[in-house]
Amino acid sequence: MAITGAAELLATWEAGLAEASTGRALLLHRTARPDVDAATLPVLPVGEREADLFALRRALFGERMQVRLACSACGADMEFDLDAGEFARSLGGAGGLSGGPGGPGDGPGGPGGSVVRVRQDGWDVEFRLPGVADLTAAARAADPRAALLARCLVSAVRDGTTTVGAGDLPVPVQRRIAEAVEAVDPGADVTLNIACPECGEATRAELDIASYLWTELDAWARDLLLDVHLLATSYGWSEPEILALSPLRRRYYLELCADV
Repeated sequence: MAITGAAELLATWEAGLAEASTGRALLLHRTARPDVDAATLPVLPVGEREADLFALRRALFGERMQVRLACSACGADMEFDLDAGEFARSLGGAGGLSGGPGGPGDGPGGPGGSVVRVRQDGWDVEFRLPGVADLTAAARAADPRAALLARCLVSAVRDGTTTVGAGDLPVPVQRRIAEAVEAVDPGADVTLNIACPECGEATRAELDIASYLWTELDAWARDLLLDVHLLATSYGWSEPEILALSPLRRRYYLELCADV
């Protein structure tokens, strides 16, 4: 991944100020994957997007992530460090799974995604790994689970007879599909399970890397704009001239300003 320059990152931040969380996540994904057409990004498997955002976070801000959450049992504040690289590697998929009876498999799917295959109770089902666009659309439906199933179902055959409606799938088969998707794309659901040092109870919490990264980018952008203001005031340089300086040289000039 090419490291994006300060001017480009500021442009991403500025564009994201007017967006909701979904739009900001897409902007960050575009920054992480400039090699991919923007229209393709929302249909990539969710786990692939999460991996891309972890890679962007590591490239911009390093490996160490500080995480803070409250214990669900006693309410105590818990703070700990997370190694972004190690955590991202732990989310590696179960790629190469064979599609034996009752087992998941992967293969070419719809736009941007792979397909898992489930065989159970006479059913032979192919299901596309959901992308962000699928989750967003399903969340607006009265029954998000059913809507997601309908959007991503590729084919369903029972005893050699093709079934069109996703609603015809029995609950055990739907559950098996969910298990197969989780096995192939574990990074789609990034969950922490932290033991409280005060009471010992475990707290489960989702790690939303898009929101986490946006918060860091927002703080970085505001600090950088303050630096630009101070240097422009002291030296009369333009914003592009200041952003063209390396972070080390900007810091050095700021120290000189403070000494005056």
